Parts: sequence; structure tokens; C-alpha cells
Amino acid sequence: MAFANGLKHELLDSQTHVWNHLFNYINSMTLKCAIQLGIPDAIHKHDNPMTLFQLADALSINSAKSDALHRLMWILVHSKFFDKVKISKEDTYCLTGASRLLLRHEPLSMASFALVMLDSVSMDPWHRMSEWFRDERSSPFETEHGFMFWECWN
Repeated sequence: MAFANGLKHELLDSQTHVWNHLFNYINSMTLKCAIQLGIPDAIHKHDNPMTLFQLADALSINSAKSDALHRLMWILVHSKFFDKVKISKEDTYCLTGASRLLLRHEPLSMASFALVMLDSVSMDPWHRMSEWFRDERSSPFETEHGFMFWECWN
């Protein structure tokens, strides 16, 4: 694909757009991981912002994976699910409005809904969309699983 000198900016914007869509799933998967680990609930229970060490300890995270937890929290902060605040020269993490919606025992909790929507049962049909367009089934979900979405819950 040839881009004239004046179109280099357009090429860069186009590549950025494609890369952004290719890696967008990371936001959803890190959100799922945060809910499964219980990060919102741990911070809420602590009743104060938590350091990475405190969070890892509260969640029983393997100490060899503290760098990975730091990267996970970086993505979640960037996605506005948590805030990072310096207290006494230490980075701490606290809840945002979005993470409060992920507290498991709150009346308006979206945690269970998020886990269902991000479960492989719900996600795998998206990998079958092109097949679904060519077959006779009524949805990608039926193409993947052989039955309709609502039949799962009977």
C-alpha cells in the first residue's frame, strides 16, 4: 500500500486505529480478572486506599507475580476503574464510581452481569460471526453452541 508523503499522518492514524481495535479485548479481560480476583471488594473492605503490597496480600497473590499485578492495575487505572493516589510517597489504589458498581454485595452491582458477559460461553460466539452469516442459524450463539442464548438459562 503506497501512501504519498502528505498521507504519512493518515497511515499512522489508520495503523493506530487498527491496533486499538485489535487489542481492545485487553480492557474487558483485565476487568474480568479484577472482578474474579475481588479487587474492588478488597479495596472497599480495607476502607482506605491500598498499596500494591497490601492489595497483593489481601488477594493472596503469589509474590512472584507482583509485577504482573502492577501492570494489571496500570491498565485498570488507565481504564478509569480505579484511581491511583500518592499517600506518603507511596502509590495507592482506590475505588472509582465504576469500580463501586463492581462490588459484589451492592444492590446496583454489575459484577455478576460482567462475568456472564465476559465468560467464554458469551464470548465464543463472536468468533463464529463470519460462519453465522453463511449458515441458516438464527444467531452466532446458536452457531457456536447449537441452541439459543436464552435456552442456557432454563
